[in-house]
Amino acid sequence: MASWGFYGRRVELGEIQAIIARGTFFFCAISGRRRIGKTSLILEALRQLNRGGITVYVQIPDSDERGVIQAFEDAWEDVGVLQGDARDFNKDFQSIVTLLRGVWLTGGIVIIDEFQYFHSKQLSPFQSYLQEAVDQARISRVNLTPATSGGLFTLGSIHTEMTAILEDKNAPLFNRVTDRIAIGHWDSETLFEMFSAHAIEDRHHQLFLWSLFEGVPKFYRDCFDQGVLIPGGNHRANTLKRMFFEGSSPLRDEADNWFLRELRGRYDTVLTLLARGGPLSHGHLKAEYDRTGNGGEKQLASYLKTLIEKYGMIERLQPILSGEKERNARYAISDNFLSAWLAAISRNVKLARIQPIDQAVSKADEALKSHEGFAFEKWVRQTTQECARKGVGDFALDHLVSGFWNKADGADIEIDLVAINGEAKKLRLGSCKRNADSHDTTALAKFEGHITRFLTTKTGKRFTGWTLDRALYAPLFSAQQRAALVGKGYTCIDLADFERWLAAAG
Repeated sequence: MASWGFYGRRVELGEIQAIIARGTFFFCAISGRRRIGKTSLILEALRQLNRGGITVYVQIPDSDERGVIQAFEDAWEDVGVLQGDARDFNKDFQSIVTLLRGVWLTGGIVIIDEFQYFHSKQLSPFQSYLQEAVDQARISRVNLTPATSGGLFTLGSIHTEMTAILEDKNAPLFNRVTDRIAIGHWDSETLFEMFSAHAIEDRHHQLFLWSLFEGVPKFYRDCFDQGVLIPGGNHRANTLKRMFFEGSSPLRDEADNWFLRELRGRYDTVLTLLARGGPLSHGHLKAEYDRTGNGGEKQLASYLKTLIEKYGMIERLQPILSGEKERNARYAISDNFLSAWLAAISRNVKLARIQPIDQAVSKADEALKSHEGFAFEKWVRQTTQECARKGVGDFALDHLVSGFWNKADGADIEIDLVAINGEAKKLRLGSCKRNADSHDTTALAKFEGHITRFLTTKTGKRFTGWTLDRALYAPLFSAQQRAALVGKGYTCIDLADFERWLAAAG
């Protein structure tokens, strides 16, 4: 069996290594969702540099001052900074920061994870002490060699709170950060690299995994550790059972611990409605929300604002080329894992308490198939943009890829993908299906009807005289399917095409 490796992240690795190699003190803020691999990225950069010096990692708990100080004390003890009588240091934030300063001024690196918790009132005094230490380090311009230069990495998973700590003009640490890096999901090139390393060649298996875990490295590592990141005819049931349904399953409590525990009120109601209903218009979402209890428009608007702007759990989708004020926007959960959990897995994990586990797993698997359809559309749009950004593929872009609908419920026109190449005056309209067989005569006729109506809309009329490319997407087309559909005038694109194009980029 293949071993687990470090995949992708070449750009981010280069950025971190350049920061460390400058030879002066640095204060680098790294942001990204939980489990995205922020800590692993730093440690891999240090491993490749093969530098000396101490590296101190501390994860800040959602606790009071005592809990935070204990976390620092344990972290220092783990690397041998605190020994014997040195443990008798003053148990306050000022003394903590003094020890931090001693680490980075002697060539060590400090990594503080979940830094956003210092935004809380009871922990906020830490910011002022850290400001003083950072100012001293930056002013002194300590003359260290690149191999022994030290500094501070702060990692945060809630963007708005990190912004409040580091970018608010009234915050102590305003204008102290020397570098900022945002860590996103693995891109498709990296995913195909990882799938290849573990012989995951079945395109439907790849879609199944992506629809659950998207590009979150830790989830795939958990799959590897549980022995389910392997090809096999029963991979769906095995993955669900081992990862979610058994008593020792590593992701059984993931959503509650890392997504939902900070939410109060009816946030979970909003999220569940979106997970089970797919992208919903504001009107449809409000109607469903009102059925679950009182609260009204004002409460729902407040929840949506928080879930979009603070936590990034929901995104507002708009038809391509539409304005922000247009009323046919839709709301959708932005994270595949959370959407899959709320749509299909959570309730069946609970059901497994009173039914045979295989029966509950089967129900979850069946419910996930609808989720996979939406997830596949998302993956196609993202990968189309990635190919264009990297200069590969068969379609150049000058506009972000989106879908189109003229009514919020998609009752009249629903086009999964609209891609625009203005320079060549070429328009691609795409239809995505979870199985290539679904691109049958009925589906193609329906697609053609949507195209015809689209071209008569205000948006569609902009493309009069352009070259129109009708594209069909599926995880995999057989040679026979591809030949038949191309013969009817369609372009066929599957995951094998995307992998081949992105391999050329790499």
